[in-house]
Amino acid sequence: MKLPIIKHLTNFIEENDQDYILETIETLESLTELPSLKDEELDVIGELISNMYGAIEVNTMIKNGTPKKEALNTFMQRVLGSIDS
Repeated sequence: MKLPIIKHLTNFIEENDQDYILETIETLESLTELPSLKDEELDVIGELISNMYGAIEVNTMIKNGTPKKEALNTFMQRVLGSIDS
């Protein structure tokens, strides 16, 4: 996951609507079922999906009252903590 991408997507959600991201995730998940996709392509799609889910989670924290910067930092700390485990 990349913090700049999650931050950008979080801004997109704030300016537009979370439904755009959810529909994009559904579309990308559907694409992963193509048997002709190469592993590298699946990796890129997976990374995009992960970043979108991250942005949705950050947006939820913001809606629950967490300041944006703190929400982004908290989310990334959790991600890094799960990688270290």
